[in-house]
Amino acid sequence: MADCSVFSALPDDASLWIHTADASLEGATQTALLNRLSEFMETWTSHQHPVHGAATVLHDRFLVVAAASDGPDDISGCGIDALTHAIDDAAVALGLSWVPALHVLYRAPDGTVTAVPRRVFQQRAEEGLLTLETPVFDPSLCTLGALRAGRLERPARASWHAQLLPDAAPAPHTADA
Repeated sequence: MADCSVFSALPDDASLWIHTADASLEGATQTALLNRLSEFMETWTSHQHPVHGAATVLHDRFLVVAAASDGPDDISGCGIDALTHAIDDAAVALGLSWVPALHVLYRAPDGTVTAVPRRVFQQRAEEGLLTLETPVFDPSLCTLGALRAGRLERPARASWHAQLLPDAAPAPHTADA
């Protein structure tokens, strides 16, 4: 399971955003990215209420941000937009690019995180290169609790990815993919 200790002060129902870098992020780049986001988070608000957030990089590819508002409501659309702009600004400053949202992510046999279009994933499955045991990633998780439960990386058979594999029964649906 991924180290989520940076999120220890946040509740399981904290909102979660995951951005996948198009290449492995080296230590210095991770540090620079997280420092830029830390500066943003020090003043992040939603409807004039402080937002408490934290960020980390998992598996050298996934920028993970979790946050909860002090206010009576969830983080507003404007608050989310501000985060998105901060992430985009940091990426531009550091020369980073993100994987398109509709790409499928899996762990290759050599351990690297691989991102491919859905059709390529299905072709590789049809060729027998990917199976129900292939570790896959689900960056669509919405809550910190889902990340803590180990649902970012799991075998394809236990994820929505199973439906893309030939002769596979669909995985059971969970409320917070």
